[in-house]
Amino acid sequence: MAEVKTELMTLNMGPVHPSTHGVLRFQLETDGEIIHQCVPDVGYLHRSIEKIAEGLEYFQFMPFTDRVDYVAAINANHGWAVTCERMAGHAVPERGELLRVISAELVRLASHLVAVGSNASDMGAVTPFLHALREREKVNDLIEELCGARLTHNYVRIGGVSHDAPKGWTDKVLRFCDGFLPAVDEFDRLITFNRIFRARLAKVAVISAADAMAYGLCGPNLRASGVDFDCRRDDPYGLYPELSFKVPVGQGRLGTRGDCWDRFWCRVQEMRECVGLVRQAVERLPRSGPEFWNEKKVFKAPAGEYYVRTESARGELGYYVVADGGKQPHRVKIRTGSFAAMSITEPLARGLMIADLVAIIGSLDIVAPEIDR
Repeated sequence: MAEVKTELMTLNMGPVHPSTHGVLRFQLETDGEIIHQCVPDVGYLHRSIEKIAEGLEYFQFMPFTDRVDYVAAINANHGWAVTCERMAGHAVPERGELLRVISAELVRLASHLVAVGSNASDMGAVTPFLHALREREKVNDLIEELCGARLTHNYVRIGGVSHDAPKGWTDKVLRFCDGFLPAVDEFDRLITFNRIFRARLAKVAVISAADAMAYGLCGPNLRASGVDFDCRRDDPYGLYPELSFKVPVGQGRLGTRGDCWDRFWCRVQEMRECVGLVRQAVERLPRSGPEFWNEKKVFKAPAGEYYVRTESARGELGYYVVADGGKQPHRVKIRTGSFAAMSITEPLARGLMIADLVAIIGSLDIVAPEIDR
């Protein structure tokens, strides 16, 4: 039988598509259902945040960092604060550091809930997504009580945090932790080891450790490929060196190390570690002093070039700053996990089914505002 040749078809997936998790477009060239080429088209959410930073004083830029990653805003706040503090040698009270750990890990956990829940929903399992959102709402309630906001928190300050924990708040945090781990076990029974879900993710879109590093992947996407690296442990900041936690890495448990299921599984495991970190910080909080913010009315950084990275929900969040000794940064560039993850989608999708591209996007946990800055 003669070989059947078909004409390649161009399809637009997005910019408004439920599986792209934001305003994001993929231009696909397909041979039937098989992807021949997948070109990401970004820029729909560009807000010139880096340029805005150059026109503001260092402390004035903090609310804009919420918009770098609105799903894990406190982590983005935290990164900017640590950057400024290292530039100027500015100290943070222990209570401020502990509140940063508690809030940052709660938000990391909430971000992972969105990631794993939407990953399941993209594969056709809607119910687990609702369970994940139920737990995320509990975190949002706690964060709202702490700082008054549920999404763009603007909580961390250069030198500490904006508010102390309200009375009885830490008890509520511990009650949440007690109930959350059984909820994760329930989530595993619902979807993690579901036969259809496993078949959709295991052995799909495998990223080797070498490729993960070559493409600059970070966070859970890097660790799922077997690279044991976490900024909190390997380039430590704040009080993380004094806290105990494990760094989950991909094992290829149900397929091949570095596949879509490993990336999902790493996030589930990290949520368990977040709970442990929150508990340690809460237990230590009463022994810390009353100061939570070492406020500085006028902040200036010595002239020079600085790059400081912290571990956000999507991996390394780095701020590169050129300072001229004044009250405003001269240049600011931001390195985010989603931008790096976007670079590997094109080679990863080639030769796979269109439906697998949905699995790839979900497993990489791409958040569009992190790409366009």
